[in-house]
Amino acid sequence: MNHMGLDDSLDFGAGAYYYADIPDFDRYVNGDAYSSPVPFWGLAVLFLIWGAVAYWLWLWTDRR
Repeated sequence: MNHMGLDDSLDFGAGAYYYADIPDFDRYVNGDAYSSPVPFWGLAVLFLIWGAVAYWLWLWTDRR
């Protein structure tokens, strides 16, 4: 093992090789990189509604 692709100065634990060598990785995790026209609380409500519908469908299919 030659430790290729892993920067020893970046110790993120397991999976460090995933992010250590991506050029300008901070650009992809920057909150300003993407702005949604829907506010965060709206996205959270949509996610919860989707979860409730998926759960209801699961129960419905399980009864059949």
